[in-house]
Amino acid sequence: MNTKAIQLSKSDYKFLSEHFEKAIMSDYNKSRLRTEIKTAVIYEDHQLPIDVVSLNKEATIISTADGKELNFKIVKPSEANMTEKKVSIFAPISIALLGYKTGDLINWEMPDGIKEFKIVEVK
Repeated sequence: MNTKAIQLSKSDYKFLSEHFEKAIMSDYNKSRLRTEIKTAVIYEDHQLPIDVVSLNKEATIISTADGKELNFKIVKPSEANMTEKKVSIFAPISIALLGYKTGDLINWEMPDGIKEFKIVEVK
């Protein structure tokens, strides 16, 4: 389980706070996200470190179980498009990564169980 506080921009914090209760996600993930939002370190949008996963950034991650690499951009739900590798901010993988940075290991509940990922790059 991740114990350090996540880092969020003010705009991501505001968006998540206003919308996550309506998002469709497991009770486990909703509880984790609620706790992470409450304990997050909040930055002015322009001061969020560049290697922190946030809305409208691309993330490259590797599954620690099988070494599979994934690359996608986190977007608002209305902009999500899997063929363009644009994933909703409320998708399990996006929720898992938000606020973490390059090099972090993340454990999160996915549709097929708890998974661990390493963040390789954020841009």
